[in-house]
Amino acid sequence: MAAEGGSSSGEAFILTDEHFTEGVAEWTNEDDDDAHDGIMPGKEGEEGEEKKMDVGFSGDPSTHSRPDFWKVTDLAFDLTADFDVKVLRGFVDLSVEAVGSGDENLILDTRDLVIESAALIRGKAETPVPFILGKNADFRGSRLEIVLPPTKTDCKLVVRVHYSTSPHSSGLVWLRPEQTTSRTLPYLYSHSEAIHSRSIFPCQDTPAVKSTYSAKITVPSGLTVLMSAIGKGKEAEDAGNVAFRFEQSVPIPSYLVAIAIGNLESRKIGPRSHVWSEPELVDKAAYEFAETEEMLAAAESMVGSYVWGIYDILVLPPSFPFGGMENPCLTFLTPTLLAGDRSLANVVAHEIAHSWTGNLVTNRNWEHFWLNEGFTTFLERKIKGKMMGEEHRQFSAIEGLESLTDEVNRRGLSDPLTKLVPDLSGLDPDDAFGSVPYEKGHSLLFYLEQLVGGAEKFNPCLKAWIDKYKYQTADSQDFKGFFEEYFHKSVDAKVLASIDWKAWFDSPGMPPVELKYDDTLTKACTALKDKWCSTSDKDCSCFTGKDVVDFSAAQKINFLAQLLHEEPFCVEKLHAIDRAYDFSGSLNAEIKFRWLRLCIRGKWEDMIPQAVAFAVEYQRMKFCRPIFRDLYAWNRSKDLAVEAYKLHKDTMAYVTATQLAKDLNLA
Repeated sequence: MAAEGGSSSGEAFILTDEHFTEGVAEWTNEDDDDAHDGIMPGKEGEEGEEKKMDVGFSGDPSTHSRPDFWKVTDLAFDLTADFDVKVLRGFVDLSVEAVGSGDENLILDTRDLVIESAALIRGKAETPVPFILGKNADFRGSRLEIVLPPTKTDCKLVVRVHYSTSPHSSGLVWLRPEQTTSRTLPYLYSHSEAIHSRSIFPCQDTPAVKSTYSAKITVPSGLTVLMSAIGKGKEAEDAGNVAFRFEQSVPIPSYLVAIAIGNLESRKIGPRSHVWSEPELVDKAAYEFAETEEMLAAAESMVGSYVWGIYDILVLPPSFPFGGMENPCLTFLTPTLLAGDRSLANVVAHEIAHSWTGNLVTNRNWEHFWLNEGFTTFLERKIKGKMMGEEHRQFSAIEGLESLTDEVNRRGLSDPLTKLVPDLSGLDPDDAFGSVPYEKGHSLLFYLEQLVGGAEKFNPCLKAWIDKYKYQTADSQDFKGFFEEYFHKSVDAKVLASIDWKAWFDSPGMPPVELKYDDTLTKACTALKDKWCSTSDKDCSCFTGKDVVDFSAAQKINFLAQLLHEEPFCVEKLHAIDRAYDFSGSLNAEIKFRWLRLCIRGKWEDMIPQAVAFAVEYQRMKFCRPIFRDLYAWNRSKDLAVEAYKLHKDTMAYVTATQLAKDLNLA
């Protein structure tokens, strides 16, 4: 389904007189000078104007934009990547449709963008229009107001904005050649979730708005460009450059517009999938993610056809801050998943699930983030259950509940950000990121599934939810109403009335209902943990590698996770664990991460350099933030943690650097 009024080809909408109200078809800048305080094209608004216009969209506290005035339906980019100064420059054409009275201006989000000009596109002509760029007052960035002539409701215009990004864009990570695996060419990748698209292009940076997009991206020859869209070929340009073209015909929110540029190669891993990475990693990645098509097919069997055409994967450099990012047509993945045995490929199942829950049905604002991540975690585990068995699905749920417990304990039982639906007024959505929307959201869905009679009854409801809200956005009340309507005839009214929705949505802390999972796969992990805890520090010779020879990687991870909930072991006992199981030599990043945390908590000084090196090399926030926090909490390593952060912060993604600064009390 294409967006209303959108143009997936990126061609400009032709502006004609009939789109204006009577008497303003020949509108010019001069006609409206007085009405707009003399602000002319290229003039940045003064502080007074910023205060005057500081009114946001009531549907999303994280945006300056006003999609209730004008709604963006299509984006067409023409940008050049300048690696010398670390900026993208060019223009974007925004196809917009009046949804208000037609008298309002176009309000967009920006952050650290240099706005050069704004114009209406009419045929091949650009008619300059005034704009007001507000001050960068808080985490929302700067409000950009583009002055438009009065028009009719439903009028459709194309507004062109010439601009460039900042070298310090929060949504772009620029890497020097020596920071890449190949060490020959520079690299650029974006990360926009939650509200960093505004640092890459002027936009309505709210998930409430979806649009199609097309792009022409010009780069130096030798580099490859990928985007969250279908590639439409490349062509030679002047000065040794090459231009890549892309088209995304399915409407998406701004945070899913993604780009990567680098020395990239691909391998085919399925009928609709390639894996991309730097040449040194591409074959390893192809092996690791060979089960991608099986996961896609499993998801389709539960929630319907995959609508995005291709499902490609890009393995990014180690500075990528997340395990994965569900960019349509091009999932971004961390290299920490390359364990060599496919044991961490479940992250691919999670990103695949987002193709329906998150990308197709999207949370209306970031307060309802669980509709993206809770549903996706739920579907991810259903994919795992379909491929490996129900006990594996429930084993993953137990691990997830432990992760939620850790976060709630760290934040505090009454912390408002442990609510499933937090109030984000005045708060940066990045500060709310954590396991709560994933695992508390999953817990609610698992609870509802059991309440209505199990997966056989709930799976059709999940598919019906997606069918009803696909290509749209939703909030928590939408889901509550849908669920009650779907089951009002097939489930006893008293059962439905027993659901305490307010407690689930609005209460901080752990879920209001204690859930029971199949613990078949955790029993051996718990037994081994208990044996270690009850054994004297001086008498650990009874433990050998045979203890874990039948453990899966996930069970080893669970064993270590359980140890992290116990009192720290002494260094002597940690030595014994490593002699028996060689966790220090593990290539599995999830195992290595938990092992290093155990060592730091046990105050094993010789492991400090390994822990620092791991946290600095693998800047996935799931790993580096807890390790940095552990190092900071120990006087012996506190100063070293701060020193390592300061030394490497400029190589980190913006979100990683800012969150670590808070962890280390540097912000």
